[in-house]
Amino acid sequence: MPKLWTETIEAHRGAVREAVLDTAAALVAEHGLLSVTMSRLAQEAGIGRATLYKYFPDVESVLAAWHERRVADHLARLEAVRDRLTDPAERLWGVLEAYALMTYERHEHHGTDMAALLHQGAGIAHAHQRLLDLVTGLVAEGAKSGALRDDVAADELAAYCLHALGAAAGLPSKAAVRRLVTVTVTGLLPSAHPVEAGGPGQRAALPHRHGSH
Repeated sequence: MPKLWTETIEAHRGAVREAVLDTAAALVAEHGLLSVTMSRLAQEAGIGRATLYKYFPDVESVLAAWHERRVADHLARLEAVRDRLTDPAERLWGVLEAYALMTYERHEHHGTDMAALLHQGAGIAHAHQRLLDLVTGLVAEGAKSGALRDDVAADELAAYCLHALGAAAGLPSKAAVRRLVTVTVTGLLPSAHPVEAGGPGQRAALPHRHGSH
C-alpha cells in the first residue's frame, strides 16, 4: 500500500477517534455521565454505530480514552507552567496551584461518580507517575537552591503535596483552593526542627503550643 495512502487512512482514523472523544466530552459536560451511550455518541459524532464499534467496544472505553487524553493535556499545561518560571520556589508554587485548581474544577464538573470510573487503568497510573516525577524534580530543585527544606526526601515531599492538594476537590471556591496551596507549600519551607524517624517519643521534641490544654 502506498505510503501516502497509508498516512491518509491513519489521519482519517485519528480524526474519527478525536471526534468521538470530543463528542463524549461535550455530552458529559452538558448532560452528565449517564447521557453517554454508544447510540448517542454515533449520532452526535455523525458516524454509524458499526463504525463506532470498530474504534471502541463500549462506553467505558470511550470515557477512559477521553480521560487519558485530558490528563495528558493537563500534564502538558503543568509542564508549561514549570518552563515559564525560573525561580525554584515560584516554579513549584505555580505548578502546585495549577494542579490544585485542575483538581477543584474536575470535581466541580464531573463529581465523584466520574472520578471513580475514570481514575483507574494503566494509562492513568503512568500519568500519575509522570506527575509525581514532575513535582519531585521541582522539590529537589528547590531544596538544592535552599528555598525548600532538605531534611525530607524530595519524593516523599512530592507525595505529600499531591495527597494534600487532593483535598481541593471538596473545597467550595478557588480562593479556598489557593489557601490550601499556601498551607501545603508552607510545609515545604526550611525547618528549624529537622524531621527524624522515631517512635512515640518524637512528639515530645516538638515545640510546645501555648493554650493547647
